[in-house]
Amino acid sequence: MAHPNRRDLGLLVLRVGTGAVLAAHGTQKLFGWFGGGGIEGTSHAMEAMGFHPPRESAVAAGLGEAGGGLLLALGLATPAAGAAAAGAMAGAVSVHAPAGFFAQAGGYEYPAFLGFTAAAIGITGAGRYSLDHATGHVLDRPWVVATAFLGSAVAAAAVVGRRAQARAAAAAPEEDAAPVSGGSEEPETH
Repeated sequence: MAHPNRRDLGLLVLRVGTGAVLAAHGTQKLFGWFGGGGIEGTSHAMEAMGFHPPRESAVAAGLGEAGGGLLLALGLATPAAGAAAAGAMAGAVSVHAPAGFFAQAGGYEYPAFLGFTAAAIGITGAGRYSLDHATGHVLDRPWVVATAFLGSAVAAAAVVGRRAQARAAAAAPEEDAAPVSGGSEEPETH
């Protein structure tokens, strides 16, 4: 009798756990499941966070999390799944970064952990107990890993960069409208 490979069992547990968490968060965004806002609520939240266009941003985040999470759990197209989930988490990290690292203060600890875990699985591969293995790894080739992670990195950088520019532009009029005290540019001396 063949003994199960502990590494492959560990990858199965990690994939299913991480994928389920990501998929749950994505379905909150897409369908409003588990107390989420659905597309409309997520679109409003995306707009408030500075992501434009908000509806497309909500759909992309939801698909990156739900689709990437489901594919990770199944172990199918694992490099693309890991890259998509990691890219979606990069956007979440950008939102939470001003609050610092730790989650209890609203920081980016949790989305960073999910993103790094998804990326690690995508790079490592799904293991023997996966649909990738059952299909002969047709969607888990070295060129798929490189293409998926390069594409995800470029897309995440563009989205996060566009958000930063929009937030900077929105803050600029507020700085220009700051009240001038005393009406004089010369400091008062007494």
